[in-house]
Amino acid sequence: MDSIKEYLENNKERFIAELRELLKIPSISADSSYKSDMLKTAEVVKDRLLDAGCDLAEVCSTPGHPVVYAEKIIDKNLPTVLVYGHYDVQPPDPLDLWDSPPFEPVIKETRIHPEGAIFARGACDDKGQMYMHVKALEYMTKNDELPCNVKFMIEGEEEVGSEHLEWFIKEYKDRLKNDVILISDTGMIAKDVPSITTGLRGLSYVEVEVTGANRDLHSGLYGGAVANPLNVLSKMIASLTDENNHITIPGFYDKVENLSDEERKKMAEAPFDLEEYKEKLDIDDVYGEKAYSTLERGSIRPTLDVNGMWGGYIGEGAKTVLPSKAYAKISMRLVPDQDWKEITELFKKHFESLAPKGVRVEVKPHHGGYPYVTPIDTIGYQAASKAYEETFGKTPIPQRSGGSIPIVSLFEKELESKIILMGFGLDTDAIHSPNENFGVWNYLKGIETIPWFYKYFTEMSTK
Repeated sequence: MDSIKEYLENNKERFIAELRELLKIPSISADSSYKSDMLKTAEVVKDRLLDAGCDLAEVCSTPGHPVVYAEKIIDKNLPTVLVYGHYDVQPPDPLDLWDSPPFEPVIKETRIHPEGAIFARGACDDKGQMYMHVKALEYMTKNDELPCNVKFMIEGEEEVGSEHLEWFIKEYKDRLKNDVILISDTGMIAKDVPSITTGLRGLSYVEVEVTGANRDLHSGLYGGAVANPLNVLSKMIASLTDENNHITIPGFYDKVENLSDEERKKMAEAPFDLEEYKEKLDIDDVYGEKAYSTLERGSIRPTLDVNGMWGGYIGEGAKTVLPSKAYAKISMRLVPDQDWKEITELFKKHFESLAPKGVRVEVKPHHGGYPYVTPIDTIGYQAASKAYEETFGKTPIPQRSGGSIPIVSLFEKELESKIILMGFGLDTDAIHSPNENFGVWNYLKGIETIPWFYKYFTEMSTK
């Protein structure tokens, strides 16, 4: 492995250029008008995996967007690492808040990344982090350093709930057999503070629709006499949390895992500067559930947030109207041991009960996923820890993440493997937001670190 730094130095410009080409393709899974771009991206990923040394790579059809499967089997008696990632990205809206076009990648220096960061939709989530694994494989195959078998499962529906991935896993279960699943779709605490994600929150995502009159109404002639769906929806949403920012849905907290004081104390040892946190976000104070710290609110506690709300007239100038309909998209992040299907039903029942006479309410479930916690006493975790120690010179901190990868718990259930979350992103990468970016240093550091995981996992598994 001593040659990895030299290989990176000799090839880093090519590695960056290849990622930028991948980022130019608008693989937006939520919008059907980008279906051809989704297929194009899948084909590019397949070709890059073959170039990196895979003996087999193919674009596999599903009832939705395709999955790219690839493998390099060197000895069936050796362990097998399954790499999961996704090639689809979030919609780039709102476009006017981007400093540069979202699908025209540029490299700019920032305070955190003086060596430059790649700005584009998908730079960190997840094309950049997924592509680290492709380039790590290239290094290992070109330098005869691959110590075990490797398989890739790169999907195209993660940003819309991985609706058909369970179908794919069951259809290809024998082909996907592995000893550990490796994912880079998370982050670390800081460039100089490596960490390994040991927990993910689950997710329940719904859309709600409130309907009033059978048409938009003149607000002067009907205002005050007929229910305004936007007003009603605002009040209904406001009632979902109380004065302590505690969610008011009956039964919502019944299965929430409550960490012990000792566990919470250990969490608090992670480096965290509240003033720096506020400065990065340009806010004058934090906000959230009473009696919990900012770190706890963002990882071990469930949440309910409005992701979008619309209705009526939002164009230039004024239009005095009572809208016939009002809409909102709402996500709930869940923690062990909450079941997203149960939570979705609890939300639906409660929200519909809030509707006053004069309006009709419909709740449309979108997608969801279960929370996940991985133990730190497994060979996989220990191998990852040693890999970070090798390249960062310090032991990584285990931490729970506030994000969700809905299919992680499905992997463990169906493939009977533990999942290792080796993320190299930072909380300043603006994933899902305008000006998403991924530090060049982080990208290259991931490529440098991943081969060490293979080395230590193979050694520890074959003792």
